[in-house]
Amino acid sequence: QVQLVESGGGLVQAGGSLRLSCAASGSIFRINVMGWFRQTPGERRDLVATMPSDGRTNYADSVKGRFAISRDNAKNTVTLQMNSLKLDDTAVYYCYADVQAWGGRQDYYWGPGTQVTVSS
Repeated sequence: QVQLVESGGGLVQAGGSLRLSCAASGSIFRINVMGWFRQTPGERRDLVATMPSDGRTNYADSVKGRFAISRDNAKNTVTLQMNSLKLDDTAVYYCYADVQAWGGRQDYYWGPGTQVTVSS
């Protein structure tokens, strides 16, 4: 089993910054992809940013130029630096990991979510 623990959410004014972190632990041989998704009530969970183990990045158009994702492969952590936050960024943010366990089984996992609220 793999557990994801997120930290860093909270309340911030529009234009401000927040930094989200996520640490993965458990039966991990390799994490293929780590990233962040977000969800508002009644809506689907949408991609924010992902990062495969080779260092490439993938961002939603709505956050390009404002958010930056980074990974520490040795520590199995992923961080999302969020700058110039907008009211529309308000959501529950979920950490995501596509994990290959020892023994070869591959599966994906979600963190419990952390609330980000941007106020005017």
